[in-house]
Amino acid sequence: MPPNSENANHQTQSAPVDDIADTTTDEQKSKIIVKYRKNFYDITRFLHKHPGGINTLRGLENADMTARFMRAPPHSDAAMYLMKEYQIKTIPPKWRNGRRHAPEIKENIEIVEEEDHDENAKKHTNNNDLDDSMEHLVDWSQAMLPQIAKITPYYNEWVHKPVDRPLRLFGPWYLEMCTKTPWWVVPAFWIPVITALIYNQFQEPFANRDILKITFLSLYFVMGILLWTLLEYVLHRHVFHMQMVGNPSPWLCTFHFMIHGLHHKVPFDPMRLVFPPLPAVILCLFFYTPLSLIFPQPRVLLAGSLLGYLGYDMIHYYLHYGNPSLKQLYFMKRYHYQHHFAHQDLGYGVSNPLWDFVFKTSIHLRKLTFHLKWK
Repeated sequence: MPPNSENANHQTQSAPVDDIADTTTDEQKSKIIVKYRKNFYDITRFLHKHPGGINTLRGLENADMTARFMRAPPHSDAAMYLMKEYQIKTIPPKWRNGRRHAPEIKENIEIVEEEDHDENAKKHTNNNDLDDSMEHLVDWSQAMLPQIAKITPYYNEWVHKPVDRPLRLFGPWYLEMCTKTPWWVVPAFWIPVITALIYNQFQEPFANRDILKITFLSLYFVMGILLWTLLEYVLHRHVFHMQMVGNPSPWLCTFHFMIHGLHHKVPFDPMRLVFPPLPAVILCLFFYTPLSLIFPQPRVLLAGSLLGYLGYDMIHYYLHYGNPSLKQLYFMKRYHYQHHFAHQDLGYGVSNPLWDFVFKTSIHLRKLTFHLKWK
């Protein structure tokens, strides 16, 4: 267990708290404030981020959701921890004049979806109590990466307790700038590279109308896409979610936080959902070197792999911020959110669940009687 905040050597930084004035303004009227047990939560900015969809939160305005929350399928520990981010310390004006009557809430709405698999369910049940905060271990007003080495005994637990707040990774602005990537930078950078590789390899056989070579190169291109899906799974499972038991090395924790841990800690940060081009190029060269020694057409294989990677990064961003209607993307959004907030040791496929099925790390989603929406 982490030390108490009184004994910690790190500055305590609590989540931002919204101050609600006595006079209700138009802005305050638009806020979605709910009561859970004895506490109040402003979930306005959480509505479109809710893993269980925005439509499952409708009807909760100024309502006491305690009874409904307790009847819903159990929320994961990570979800309960995240809930604390939206807690407000002042009593909302509409609740100050004695006991407020909560509006009627429909019974046929599930707040979160859990899987049917009994063994997985047993691992992740909880009593819907909030965890004790671990955020006193770090100072959120300072660069986070230098602080990771100081919390190594608690890092593995801390990093899997998500928050919804700004994160600064480095102190110097020029380093921090390199860690933030708008989603459009990835296709803008990689599409010309992929196009150049394809043109370079297919130009001659198309000019000579060499059908056999075109077919051969096309198969290699498809093979590259499939190779990426396997690489996506292996990296996510064995590198991004490497096992850190006991008292791991400070360097290992720092490395892990930089490449993936920060995404689980701040899963709603839109500037850290895609991989920055510079480290992606380094990884690309690292994997291309052995491939060029094994396969006769490594550039075509590389082009296919890069297209697979591009699809992965775009899908990953969309799963966090999109409102999918296509069946496969809808499934993958629910699937990926379960990986984030309930089963971080399962569901490593992001663009598809193929290798999760092969290696028996699939997440079995509950069948819902309604369609979740995020907008």
